[in-house]
Amino acid sequence: MIHPDTELRFIGDPIGYGVFATAPIPAGTMVYVKDSLELVISPEEYRRHSPQMQEVVEKYSYIDERGNRIVSWDFAKYVNHCCNCNTMSTGYGFEVALRDIAAGEQITDEYGIFNLQYAMPLVCSHANCRGCVGPDDFSRYYREWDRKILQSMTHFTAVAQPLLPLIDPDTRRALDAFLADPRKYRSVLTLKHSD
Repeated sequence: MIHPDTELRFIGDPIGYGVFATAPIPAGTMVYVKDSLELVISPEEYRRHSPQMQEVVEKYSYIDERGNRIVSWDFAKYVNHCCNCNTMSTGYGFEVALRDIAAGEQITDEYGIFNLQYAMPLVCSHANCRGCVGPDDFSRYYREWDRKILQSMTHFTAVAQPLLPLIDPDTRRALDAFLADPRKYRSVLTLKHSD
């Protein structure tokens, strides 16, 4: 589920739609959570779909650490990549705001964390755009991603967290353990699917 202070807007071709903040979202805020309504498509189920449906699933899903494709039931599936993203997936099943996000600003994410199976060219307007994201991004960037997440999580308890009740009890225990002792941080590497 995407943060309640967001809306879907059409950006234009070739990007299509994007998700935008309708109010300021402070650094450290949970912006997306993998909740119990998300559609989970196992590798076996994915293979049973027609090529046309596989294409749709590929466009609107990410692959979790178990190899399942996750399709959001709400408009979270329209969050676009940016090489200078303002949110990022954490090892706790949610995305966190890496910095303050202004009202009207597009919510963007790091697709390199999504267990891509092939290189994906980017349509990113950032000056430091990598040009594409791909399967080896985890090994290249996970330290930088962890650093950014850890920095933003220093604000976690000081900001409103409307999505916090939606995380599962096991994840909540792991999150609480980290908040009590930062040495118990769960790296983004826990999201990496290994074949």
